[in-house]
Amino acid sequence: MATTKPLRKLISCVIFDLDGTLLNTDGIVSEVLKAFLVKYGKSWDERLAHRIVGKTPMEGAAAIVEDYELPCTVDELISELNPMFSDQWCNIKPLPGASRLIKHLKDHGVPIALASNSLRTNIEAKISYQPGWNKSFSVIIGSDEVRMGKPSPEIYLEAAKRLNSEPSSCLVIEDSLPGVTAGKAAGMEVVAVPSLPKQSHLYTLADEVVNSLYDLQPEKWGLPPFEDWLEGTLPIEPWHIGGPVVKGFGRGSKVLGIPTANLSTQGYSSILTEYPSGVFFGWAGLSTRGIFKMVMSIGWNPYFNNTQKTIEPWLLHEFDEDFYGEELRLTIVGYIRPEVNFSSLESLIAKIHEDRRIAEKALDLPLYAINKNDPYLSISLQNNELHS
Repeated sequence: MATTKPLRKLISCVIFDLDGTLLNTDGIVSEVLKAFLVKYGKSWDERLAHRIVGKTPMEGAAAIVEDYELPCTVDELISELNPMFSDQWCNIKPLPGASRLIKHLKDHGVPIALASNSLRTNIEAKISYQPGWNKSFSVIIGSDEVRMGKPSPEIYLEAAKRLNSEPSSCLVIEDSLPGVTAGKAAGMEVVAVPSLPKQSHLYTLADEVVNSLYDLQPEKWGLPPFEDWLEGTLPIEPWHIGGPVVKGFGRGSKVLGIPTANLSTQGYSSILTEYPSGVFFGWAGLSTRGIFKMVMSIGWNPYFNNTQKTIEPWLLHEFDEDFYGEELRLTIVGYIRPEVNFSSLESLIAKIHEDRRIAEKALDLPLYAINKNDPYLSISLQNNELHS
């Protein structure tokens, strides 16, 4: 859930961090380090990922050498890893809402800058694969252009100077604690979008904490508001997910009043890292029954210390029997809200039914209704007809 302190000043420009804020580099870093550490008989530990988030290349490399007791120097490690990372820059995808926000600010004439603990050449290489990004930023600055990287405020103060703006008129958008610390030390307003799961409570220094860039409301900072929300929903590029139902129509459905299902995340974990936890909606194709409206939650089970997100669709239809083990295919077309912790079962149920009303109404809009004809949804139905 987004948390916000009272707005103090109107903002004239926005300064972004890059890795983990605009670009989904965490997955690439994990894959590269996982492959690299095999050379030393080591295994990458996701629980140690926080040790390198938001750090300069030198600091991150030093943490890896120390944590994995590698028989090499920090400089040697960097020289080995740099080519491996460079080969992967073309595969990095923007985080949800990043391209939308950049375009929105540019179209409204809001000056924007990039201030990253990465090296300047690496910053430019990474954004070169994102259409329109190079021309969108008035200022780009890397940690090799200042004496000290984040959490020192120097890089943000330098960005403000190059933007010809007072620090107090700048809004920083960050994913890491060192970055948030740097922004506040520079005297700027800071919105945190935590990149590590279940860590939002650590960002008390930030002026606002949001679940993802989908949830940022520029008007809170005196910036032009988004105008692309429809009936309480945000259209997103349609994407697919599916597989056998692990649990369905029975698990919680009598209490919640909606037939629910659990899908295995096997084979979809990389896709799920590209989307924030929250409530989405779209269409569901059930192998033997047809195509139905659907609301879906993506998130971390609060009762387990798991690093994989779970997928739980709610089919907006009445069924007479369970559908355990059947194939369920989903086309996700829009976003409703971030994941929220509820104080009671009653408040959870009330919110679920509100989500249902929003999704059912939105899916009748032509923009969303057309996706009911997505061939992906009907493949399982066609296969079933061929074998019947």
